[in-house]
Amino acid sequence: MRTRMDEQHGTTGDAVTVSSVDTMAPTAKDAAAGRQERAAEGSGRRATATYPEPPGRTGARLEQFISAMIAMRQTGQVFGEHGIGKTSTFLSYIPHAHPGTEVILVPAANLTPDDLLVNAPVRDDRTGELVLTQLIIRQLTPGVPFVLLIDDSLQAGETIQSQLMQIACNWTLGEHDLRALGCVGVFLADNESLAETSARRSDLAVLDRMVTLRITANDTAWRSTLAERYEDWDLTGVFQIWAGLTPYLRSLLSPRTLQHVLDCARAGFPLSWGLPLVGGVRLRLHDRKADGTPGPDRTAELLDAIAGALGLPNPATIPDPVRSILRTAVRENWAVLLQGPPGCGKTEITKAVVREESGSDPVYFSLPVTNVEDLCMPIPTPDGTLDTLFSRVLVGPDPKVIVWDEYNRPKDKATFAKLMEITQEWSLAGRPIPGLRAQVALQNPPYHLGRKLLVSSNNVAQASRFTVSYEVRPQDIPANEWLIATYGEVAETVLEWWKNDIDDEGRDWITKRTLERLIKLHQAGQPLETGLIYLGEGEYAPVPLSKLEARLAERAEQRVIGLREIARDIDRWEARLAAASETSDEGTNDTDLVHQVLANAEVSQLKRNAEVVARLLRHVPPKLRAAHMVGQSPERQRFWIGALARMTELSGAG
Repeated sequence: MRTRMDEQHGTTGDAVTVSSVDTMAPTAKDAAAGRQERAAEGSGRRATATYPEPPGRTGARLEQFISAMIAMRQTGQVFGEHGIGKTSTFLSYIPHAHPGTEVILVPAANLTPDDLLVNAPVRDDRTGELVLTQLIIRQLTPGVPFVLLIDDSLQAGETIQSQLMQIACNWTLGEHDLRALGCVGVFLADNESLAETSARRSDLAVLDRMVTLRITANDTAWRSTLAERYEDWDLTGVFQIWAGLTPYLRSLLSPRTLQHVLDCARAGFPLSWGLPLVGGVRLRLHDRKADGTPGPDRTAELLDAIAGALGLPNPATIPDPVRSILRTAVRENWAVLLQGPPGCGKTEITKAVVREESGSDPVYFSLPVTNVEDLCMPIPTPDGTLDTLFSRVLVGPDPKVIVWDEYNRPKDKATFAKLMEITQEWSLAGRPIPGLRAQVALQNPPYHLGRKLLVSSNNVAQASRFTVSYEVRPQDIPANEWLIATYGEVAETVLEWWKNDIDDEGRDWITKRTLERLIKLHQAGQPLETGLIYLGEGEYAPVPLSKLEARLAERAEQRVIGLREIARDIDRWEARLAAASETSDEGTNDTDLVHQVLANAEVSQLKRNAEVVARLLRHVPPKLRAAHMVGQSPERQRFWIGALARMTELSGAG
């Protein structure tokens, strides 16, 4: 089963690359094009800033093992930790070392008993009668010599394990002889750690037919692949930092994860976003003490050192992070994971950005109601093989972005393992998904507001498939503008209450989804309390609504001044600020109040009152003016640049 390969996005881990490491940053190129490109490379390596003299393609221990097994016609079994380049070494090395030989990749975790072989009625050419015939998957009849690579081999179910036994022992499947079909090598690969798989291969009848190699990252050529991926960067310093780590830290910062960190650096993102969220918690880079307890947390130290070796900053955050991640994912063909509390707007902003970037709606799947089997299934074909039938929404060459909503609430426990092929290979049952530009997984954290959410936990092999893993905060998603655009002044009033009248804990309870319910309940004349999250036994979320009710009832004496109120009385407020500026260079309480109102206002509100804002700025201390520019989104910064220019014009006219 072939996967996509792309020269620009060669990667590091257990998948396809141009060289010899796993695909972490997928692309839409199909496998045939990738193989042709590699075959045309000749030496297989090119000069880079890291390696001005291209390293050779031979010498890596795994590459030597592959060629030896092909020459001996022995089944090879390869074990090694996730993300070190097992699978991709096969996919890049074999076409180079054995020209004309295909690599057929079978992701075992995604197989059902009828995927490899099925009995079906076929009309016999000799007698004309319908007879039962064993149909084999089309991928095993490529018409050229091929090496069969069974990936994630320990994650297959019991029936598939039995089918794999026949392949491993005899190079046959049912009545079909794989040698007669062109097979020149059979390999099984996986990580045998029980933290990532629940099975061990212990049947001596199988084990006696295989040659087994256990490898580490030093047995693959992942450094050369990363050097080619970032050919304009000298990664020597990065490799020295990695080599200086203890074995345990190197396993945490696997080559695949290191690539994600470098991708984040190239995009100008915080490097920590490249570390996976395992069980909903950010992976931390700390060693183990002799007694097995965690040692000092070295995450910030090591990521800063990597950024320093590249001569790049390692920012703590960036403006408008969620939309920046989504736009970059579509542009760079990434798979990304966004984890955030319920109701913060993850799904809606993802759909909106995908529409903006791709011109079409995303391909949306909700994992609680989705099986991988719902996405594809094997069907008999007239030529006597099994082909893969895709779901309607996955076919066609049009650009696609897949959204996996409620990613950690899968329909069954095996879904995480089965989705590894899609998030890693960008294929289903070995068939590339045409036009796939990006994947976005959305999930809730395991705990929120002190309560456990009913979500599943992944392992590091599953978690590390995403280029960016980001923990979304409610303030990261600009849903306020949408609420104002949709519900007008009522939304402005509710948002003023949310920003000014309740504390941080209250704002955590009042999600953007809850805000919309409160607005709708007010418009329908219904009690607002029913819109709060219901906790059971007559208890609602502990957020007082009296000030909101007062605002909505326009009880002026209880209202907090907002931009709308200031605009209605601009002359008086400008005079008050002018008097404050004469009283103190730092301003007075009036100055602080206006500054807070401007900081809390949404961009649409500021634009609607642009002239008012310019008049107010004339009397605001310079350091407060500058505060409106620092760390803001590009849209907000553009407004403030224009507002300051208009302020200068007014001052000159004055």
